[in-house]
Amino acid sequence: MTAPIEHIVFDIGKVLIHYDPNIPYSRIIPDEEERRWFFLNVCTHDWNIEQDRGREWAVAEEELVAKYPDQAERIRAFRKHWHEMVPHAYHDSVAIMEKLIADGHDVTMLTNFAADTFRHARELFPFLDKPRGVTVSGEIFMIKPDVEIYELHAGNFGLDPSKTLFIDDSAPNVEGARAAGWQAVQFIDAATLKADLAGFGIAI
Repeated sequence: MTAPIEHIVFDIGKVLIHYDPNIPYSRIIPDEEERRWFFLNVCTHDWNIEQDRGREWAVAEEELVAKYPDQAERIRAFRKHWHEMVPHAYHDSVAIMEKLIADGHDVTMLTNFAADTFRHARELFPFLDKPRGVTVSGEIFMIKPDVEIYELHAGNFGLDPSKTLFIDDSAPNVEGARAAGWQAVQFIDAATLKADLAGFGIAI
């Protein structure tokens, strides 16, 4: 029998806000095959994740420009046009989070996010200030799904891991939470999340 949930921890990207680098790059690199090559070889997922781990954008850009000088403008466009990659919130998911808070549940957030883009996100999406607090990977030089970041979050916010429910769109991040002793569900959509919460005895 699982422990009753006392703490609920939300991921942010693709759970509360939409994220898609193709939005600005569809304009910057109109050709689909060329754009796919760019994301597979230049501004890759692995390159971007290092900013989530704490590497500064200026350093990231210069390292990549040195390797691909002919792509310099496109490389620098990633941070320049980042705000276009997060065009809207998932209002139904945000409503669930806000209802949980209003009902007295303890809600925090744990996110893989570059420190400066998270500051920008807070300006764009004020609801990110509503939970009790947040752990931002880029501010602490740790990243999901490493167990240490879950342990740090739990310690900093006084969470009992066995009574903590984590919500993340990424299966590896969900498994990371479970490895840290948390309960966890993979986010699919708001309707599924409501059903998942109900399964833990939390009505929305």
